[in-house]
Amino acid sequence: MNFKLDSTVTLNNGVKMPQLGLGVWKVNNTGASQSVQWALKHGYKAIDTAKQYGNEAGVGEGLQKGLADNGLKREDIFLTTKIFNGDQGYQSVLDNFEGQLKRLQTDYVDLLLIHWPVNGTYLETWRALETIYKEGKARAIGVSNFNIARLSDILKICSIKPAVNQMEFHPLCQEEDIKNFCDDNNIYLEAWSPLGGGAVLGDSRLKTIADKYNKSVAQVILRWDLQRDIITIPKSVHEARITQNADIYDFELNDDDIEEINGLDVEKRSLWYGDFSWSGNPEGYVDSVEVWDDTDNFNK
Repeated sequence: MNFKLDSTVTLNNGVKMPQLGLGVWKVNNTGASQSVQWALKHGYKAIDTAKQYGNEAGVGEGLQKGLADNGLKREDIFLTTKIFNGDQGYQSVLDNFEGQLKRLQTDYVDLLLIHWPVNGTYLETWRALETIYKEGKARAIGVSNFNIARLSDILKICSIKPAVNQMEFHPLCQEEDIKNFCDDNNIYLEAWSPLGGGAVLGDSRLKTIADKYNKSVAQVILRWDLQRDIITIPKSVHEARITQNADIYDFELNDDDIEEINGLDVEKRSLWYGDFSWSGNPEGYVDSVEVWDDTDNFNK
């Protein structure tokens, strides 16, 4: 099945970004390559990765194969990656970003994000992103996991405003204050883990709504994202799920159902980071690139 995923948003610098894409967190290089190829085969135009995921090389391979197999050009695809925490700081970002481009087999990315606001360095890191942007190696720049205070820090010193803030966002964790702040400042909110790591898929209230539209709970959540003007990047390593996640353009949630889903928010974040505490290496988290057992099969 092939879908025309032509829903886009216009970022604050005029760049158009697909509203639905594929995420590849916790996927090894082999899996990332295959998932990217399936995604491009079925009409996806946006791929999201990060150095910390340890699979940029797999994404790069999948992108090259997917482009060739589907008669696409690099400019047909919107590619996002992120600055690794251990690389933050002005010169370090510039030095290490070249390696990211090499692994991704491209000379530019469409969106470059600061992965986390590492204390003491994220302002210098933002300055490096502005340099990369001005050099044409990123078509847009933004942040990830930034709360209002840290976003405000960026806005005070920036010459180029962040275009995107990528946050955990799903029916149980809607970050309303951050979304409102982003809306007020013309910054798009992008949802990582839009299905709540699977935790929300068994919610009976969502199941009732899904049954009404003859859709899955995942499809209802992703459609809700689109109707709330959220960019969303569900992850899957299964071709059937990748296609199912894209099959959300033939129905529209009514206002009552949108409001019911809005009402499910309990500010339940799924990860360790709590109230955005980050000092470079918080308890229980290792500041390192995830290494998978297939890494040696790919160029580093």
